[in-house]
Amino acid sequence: MRVSVKREPPDAEADPTVEEGAAGRGSIGVDSWVAQSSDRRDVGTGWRRVLARADARIGWWPRLALVTILGLAFAQLSTNVNIQTVAFNSLLYALLAMGLNIAVGWSGLLDLGYIASFGFGAYGYAIFSSTALGTDGVGGSHLPAIESILIVVAAAGVVGAVLGLIALRVSGDYFAIVTLFLGQAFFEVANNVDTGTFGGVNGLFGLDPLHSFGVTVTTPLGYYYLALGMCVLVAAVLHLLDTSRTGRAWRALNDDQLAASAMTLSVSKLKVMAYAFATMVGALAGTLFAAQQDNVFPTNFTSNILILIYACLVLGGVGSIAGAILGGIVVTVAENMLGSPTDAAYLFYGLIIIALIAKVRPWRRLGWVVAGVIAFGYAMHAIVGAIAPSATAGHPGSPGWIGSALKGYVIVPSNPQNFGNALYLALIVGLVAIVRLRGIKQLIAVIITIYVAACCWEGRLIVNPAITTQIMLGAILIVTMAARPYGLLGKHRVETI
Repeated sequence: MRVSVKREPPDAEADPTVEEGAAGRGSIGVDSWVAQSSDRRDVGTGWRRVLARADARIGWWPRLALVTILGLAFAQLSTNVNIQTVAFNSLLYALLAMGLNIAVGWSGLLDLGYIASFGFGAYGYAIFSSTALGTDGVGGSHLPAIESILIVVAAAGVVGAVLGLIALRVSGDYFAIVTLFLGQAFFEVANNVDTGTFGGVNGLFGLDPLHSFGVTVTTPLGYYYLALGMCVLVAAVLHLLDTSRTGRAWRALNDDQLAASAMTLSVSKLKVMAYAFATMVGALAGTLFAAQQDNVFPTNFTSNILILIYACLVLGGVGSIAGAILGGIVVTVAENMLGSPTDAAYLFYGLIIIALIAKVRPWRRLGWVVAGVIAFGYAMHAIVGAIAPSATAGHPGSPGWIGSALKGYVIVPSNPQNFGNALYLALIVGLVAIVRLRGIKQLIAVIITIYVAACCWEGRLIVNPAITTQIMLGAILIVTMAARPYGLLGKHRVETI
């Protein structure tokens, strides 16, 4: 008896030399794993998948044009000087985050001295566009802005290359320590060299506004337009760089330095280039900052500013140009809102509402959580007030209608400092419990934690803006990283073997 066997066509996915193209034809000599890299992107589900597919259809350059148009439209609609200043600062931090992304996001160089690049650009502009090089405050260079910026950015590239060569002998954590020392060394020099050129602790002031080709920028709106133009230009250049052979080599270096070296990539050259380019972008942002501020001081370049720049990059998405821009805007706007009690209250409760809507599913569970938070709060206020009336004698810290609405809801003693500190510790425990628990226990933990957060906010945090700003920014960063470890616009790769 003869048995006939039907031969099936070879499986394209099983053969690493065959690429499954759009038309289903394979190509000899093409690695299907590399060719299908875009298919391994985790684009999420539901509305996130819809947005990801729409984003992929639009393309990078149309998106940049759309963002530019939105930025110009914002400038036309905004007439408030304070809002224009916040918008300028947002673009400034976006520019700094894009520069840091070259070293950290693309090349994997943990640069903790990046603040020195920012300061180098600011002091460079101050020296060439003021009386710093004059005698007894008279004279000076007073170069046109375009000349000062070009000189400072070129010098920053040279300095970055030299420092990169020095730091090549170390890597990883040791590289981070060396660059941290460089950043601190810059601050100490700027703070202690008390000469007419550097100004010492008194800084340099009376700088020339940006002026070139007969145009002088003096208004916040003018500096906003200038910052917008610089961000668009730098984003376009970095995108071309990212999609070039150098950009692909940087990403290979970031993934595996040993493998990149084995593939004949010049690791040392790539590191120096990345460090130099990052320094140049940081210095460019520094020149813009100095011109807009009309002065520079050593305290403008401390580790707190470096932390904010890193927060912008990490929140937006390490390795993403769009993420760096978005992170700069979000962090700057949040920081400024936290400086106002009214805006801080809107931000705090708005984030809670957004988090509930985004994470609690199905919708009926969201209804249970909202009802539970309301019922639990009023019940606790009534019980505590009946037992100890002084425990509810304080007034919520939020001004206006929010404080009035929460008067009979949150527990605020007449002296809420120690009570608020205890609630802050309880809030940390509650957040840990939410992550660890599941099911009905998790819902109960969410309800209790939200109420504890409201009481802690009204009794302790909102009355200390300086402390609250740091805590809230850290909380926003932690929550975002828990939900999206790759940032708001970072690319989440799913690798399977």
